[in-house]
Amino acid sequence: MDIVFGLLAAFALLLISALQGIALVWPLAGAIALFILIHLHRGYGLLTLLRFCWQGARQSWPVFSILLLIGALMSSWLAGGTVPALVYYGTQLIAPHYFVLSAFILTALVSTLLGTSFGAAGTIGLALMIMARSSGMPQLNLVAGAIIAGAYVGDRCSPLSSSAHLIATVTDTRIYQNLKQMLLTSLLPLSLTLLTYGIFSWFYPLEISQQSDISRQIAATFDLHGVTLVPALLVLALAAIRVNVKLTISLGWGVAVILAIGLQHYSLTDILRFTLWGFRLESSSELDSILLGGGLWPMLKVCAVVLLSTALSGLLSNTHSLDRVGRWLRIAQQQRTLFAGTTLISLLSGAFGCTQTITILLTHQLVSRQYKQQGHNAQQVAIDLENTAVVLAPMIPWNIAGLVPATLLMAGPGFIPFAVYLYLVPLCNWLWPARLGSVPVLATVQK
Repeated sequence: MDIVFGLLAAFALLLISALQGIALVWPLAGAIALFILIHLHRGYGLLTLLRFCWQGARQSWPVFSILLLIGALMSSWLAGGTVPALVYYGTQLIAPHYFVLSAFILTALVSTLLGTSFGAAGTIGLALMIMARSSGMPQLNLVAGAIIAGAYVGDRCSPLSSSAHLIATVTDTRIYQNLKQMLLTSLLPLSLTLLTYGIFSWFYPLEISQQSDISRQIAATFDLHGVTLVPALLVLALAAIRVNVKLTISLGWGVAVILAIGLQHYSLTDILRFTLWGFRLESSSELDSILLGGGLWPMLKVCAVVLLSTALSGLLSNTHSLDRVGRWLRIAQQQRTLFAGTTLISLLSGAFGCTQTITILLTHQLVSRQYKQQGHNAQQVAIDLENTAVVLAPMIPWNIAGLVPATLLMAGPGFIPFAVYLYLVPLCNWLWPARLGSVPVLATVQK
């Protein structure tokens, strides 16, 4: 009963934090302290509990360097004109009767390049949303749903995605092998998503000029040339030939820095400031609230959340606090499939954890033993986590995986029914696992 109380209290703290915009490190630290007190009352020693937290936190170390490099990369791409060029050229491709479809495709491309759903939603996504709002489009939730769904295409499949690296770390699998399987298992849901948004686009067209106000402001603020796209193309090319991810990001950062100094005329002091604190325009225009982000300091905050999340996961795992849920999974898989049980646990973890990181870690903690008992390898666990925990977390209205992009787009939870890619991925992989190139996950009866 005390564990149930602890879970409810931790859930309440995380929910209040997400809704009020309080830094998640505080409720996470409070949840860890609460569970330590509960287990001290159960007879555990303090040093033992701290060791459990340490064992969990160590899992996050390999992810830190990736996160920090991504933060530096994003700021350099903004300063070098790479992200502004993506927004500028992307908006030129939009046709009135394909706006919703274009919103999904463009955001998916940017998110794949950036490896972050938040970055994609806050750049090309916000620009698209402003265009939709300024034109008086009646279905803004539809546009927001297409943008957020597109943002998680890259969050799931990009070699720069922190969630992809986190899953590879906790499952002890190779990131590029996982990405190949993720692409294969996304073919059918992606095709159905494109068809769905194509139909929506026809019924909800958008009349916009060929050159929007935002595009003109970008062109006036940045020197836009084809060379500004080189960092993005370089990262894609190096990822395609499986160059080490850290080296790939570092080279992408270096080329963007050269462009920022030589083409956009920023000084070394500016580059250092952007790298540490994130990019921000100093002129007063609409772009100030659109083209900003990156930096090491914001990513350090993300690292702190990941560190505390893994510490909490290690504490709950080593104390076997959630074994009852694992026993429930064994019952559930006899009735349906292991994948269906993983999907439901992902939803519950997303509702409890309020962050994508906790959703991934809790789901892995609860299902990995059952996968092993049924003979599935670690890569199968990784792919099923990508097809459930990663895409289902944004479907929880108070989970920051969906709350932050929706806030950036000035939208509410009404986007959820229209983010079709997010629920087509688990649905299609539940119905046709073998056809999509994954190992069948139909459960076998335990002897």
